[in-house]
Amino acid sequence: MKVYLLQDVKSKGKKGDIINVSDGYARNFLFPQKMAVEVNAKVLSEKKTKDESVAYHKEQELLAAKKVASRLEGQSVELKAKAGNDGRLFGSITAKEIANAVKVKYNVSVDKRKIEVPEIKAFGKFDFKVKIMTGVIANMIASVVE
Repeated sequence: MKVYLLQDVKSKGKKGDIINVSDGYARNFLFPQKMAVEVNAKVLSEKKTKDESVAYHKEQELLAAKKVASRLEGQSVELKAKAGNDGRLFGSITAKEIANAVKVKYNVSVDKRKIEVPEIKAFGKFDFKVKIMTGVIANMIASVVE
């Protein structure tokens, strides 16, 4: 019997899946526990509509992420730091500081864990990557000045 899962069922499938189970398992366990319903035309059309909706929202999210990435691509942020006599910084520039600078200058919230930055312990320009979303990366430049 084909059933549409309303909840995750251990070792059978996740919510929203259509699976094949024995008639007894469906009638005696899944249906009374309200974990599944029998597949019919109505259920199939609802599943199709929901899948299309999810695909549309993912596509819109991807487009928005690409728009943000294109806005940030190649841009630079300026970070101020103090240094000793030999030109080396006290400490280093962290991803958190870069994320704050991007937020202030471009009004884009970036998670510090999504920033790939080399160790910055001197003045100069350094390239870093910002992962906006899976598969969407913006390359930026950090200028460290005194």
